[in-house]
Amino acid sequence: MANNSAKKGKLIVFSAPSGSGKTTIVRHLLGIEKLNLEFSISATSREPRGNEVDGRDYYFLSLRQFKDHIKQGDFLEWEEVYRDNFYGTLKTEIERIWARGKNVIFDIDVAGGLRIKKKFPEETLAVFVKPPSVDELKIRLKKRKTEPEDKINMRIAKASVELATAPQFDSIIKNYDLETALAEAEQLVDEFINKH
Repeated sequence: MANNSAKKGKLIVFSAPSGSGKTTIVRHLLGIEKLNLEFSISATSREPRGNEVDGRDYYFLSLRQFKDHIKQGDFLEWEEVYRDNFYGTLKTEIERIWARGKNVIFDIDVAGGLRIKKKFPEETLAVFVKPPSVDELKIRLKKRKTEPEDKINMRIAKASVELATAPQFDSIIKNYDLETALAEAEQLVDEFINKH
């Protein structure tokens, strides 16, 4: 028998500006058993928000721990999203999921998503989730009530830049209607996982 333990799963990347609905889509896909997905938990140097839990929502690291991991080359990808506010994917997280025989799904920012695609071009499906408009994004972010106005404005400014990267992704899902977007995402992922 071939050495099966070294078999790599697939990497499914969902990227989008904040408020586009990528998290909702990823949660939906995680519930579909035949896709055999497991969520890649990102590491971050920011403080937990609301009822976020370490090891479930993120791996919460101190700024110092995060920078030590960078120095040691422990990240598949990382980015300083805002000053001293780092996010990244630990290599051990991917190894952990692949060791369980599962495919990895990411809910990750645009720059990180493109870096993963570059490192694993064959194993990765990179999907960009496009919001109806920047105005709609602003409405969605305000409804969340998780951040002050200045933070929301920073996210909106970043969204305009991120929207310009959409053509670099394998597929674009327009999230104008959630049911349609969920069905489209499911079909894309199913086809990618099952092609040899």
